[in-house]
Amino acid sequence: MGWTGALRRVFSPDLPGVYYELLFVGFSIMMGMSLSSSFLPLLANELDPSGVLVGLVVSAWFLSRIFIELPAGIISDRVGRRRLLVTGLGLSLVGPLLCSQASHVIVLILGRAIWGLGTALYFMSNMALLMDILPQSTRGRALGAFQGIEFLGSFVGAPIGAFLAVYLSFTQVFYFTLLLTLLSFTVAMRSGGIRGLEGDKASKPRLSMREISGSLRNWGILVVCFSTLLRTLVIQGVFQTALQLYLNQVVGLTVAGIGWVVSMKVLGQVLSLFVAGALSDRYGRRPVLVVGFSVSALAVYMFTLSESLLFLLLSGFVAGVGEGLDMTTILALLTDIAPPNARGGAVGLYRTFMDLGGFMGPMVFMLAYSRFGPVSPFYVGAAVNMFNAALILVARIRRVA
Repeated sequence: MGWTGALRRVFSPDLPGVYYELLFVGFSIMMGMSLSSSFLPLLANELDPSGVLVGLVVSAWFLSRIFIELPAGIISDRVGRRRLLVTGLGLSLVGPLLCSQASHVIVLILGRAIWGLGTALYFMSNMALLMDILPQSTRGRALGAFQGIEFLGSFVGAPIGAFLAVYLSFTQVFYFTLLLTLLSFTVAMRSGGIRGLEGDKASKPRLSMREISGSLRNWGILVVCFSTLLRTLVIQGVFQTALQLYLNQVVGLTVAGIGWVVSMKVLGQVLSLFVAGALSDRYGRRPVLVVGFSVSALAVYMFTLSESLLFLLLSGFVAGVGEGLDMTTILALLTDIAPPNARGGAVGLYRTFMDLGGFMGPMVFMLAYSRFGPVSPFYVGAAVNMFNAALILVARIRRVA
């Protein structure tokens, strides 16, 4: 099958060729998304010097997603994944186009909201497709490799975006995101492998809407979803909002310096993602999750200890390691406990909780930043991560798939 066949020979002959097509799409999407990661809060602050709407610029990415993830997941169990995946990529073209024209903070918020809606449909469908095609015996390892390659795109994109922002305006960088998203959209539209999976899905017996919703009333799924909410609360509140402002306003780093800290975080993610899945396959999901949340707590606290660039780079790397360990493992845990015929609904519920955390995180942590000082978000974030580790340690989660 051309280039996918070559990749199968290099990586794993046991995985279907469509896995690598999805991988290419994911790499391009993540690289495009990360181009603005080092300067988005700074752009928002320029457009809204009062700072009132800075948190909402980040939160808008998740606002529209809160209401679409669960219905879209259930619909995908009924009509197939491909249509929603392609629709999501199409909407993801509109978002960066609007952001590139943002001369007012409201336009930036609108662009982020539409962009977030598109990526919600894409990531939900993509995740459900992976659940459909990956065997349980190697699921953790395959998910880890997939997410590792995706976040390799983020690792490449963050410093490139920071570099472009030095020579171009912040808004002009979004044109490069638009090109990468268009590439992903084209590959997904033309992929015979993804179209074939939709045909496979159509041939399987479908549950009724009542059966799908009933299968999601599972204590283990709810624990995983709540843990995801807490995890995303810290990621979006600290690492996507407060950290950039702290590094610029308190430490005095330029956009390029912030880009390197963000890149080191992504590098830690990439390296740990490649091993997290294999570790969770061998030692279990729960121990790896507890270690991941504990490492994340330590990393958040480390940012408060020194303003040395070298130490900040190390802190970013450690944060990425912790985030990579829990990112793959919590998804693998969800696939273990989600009913096979209702995986789209389970993914939708999981991502709804994730979006709630993403929506609340920037505003909550910006409130702490402005009222209690720039260091306070890091203390709160460390505490939330430790609570998350304790929750996973004591919760009763039963595998049903």
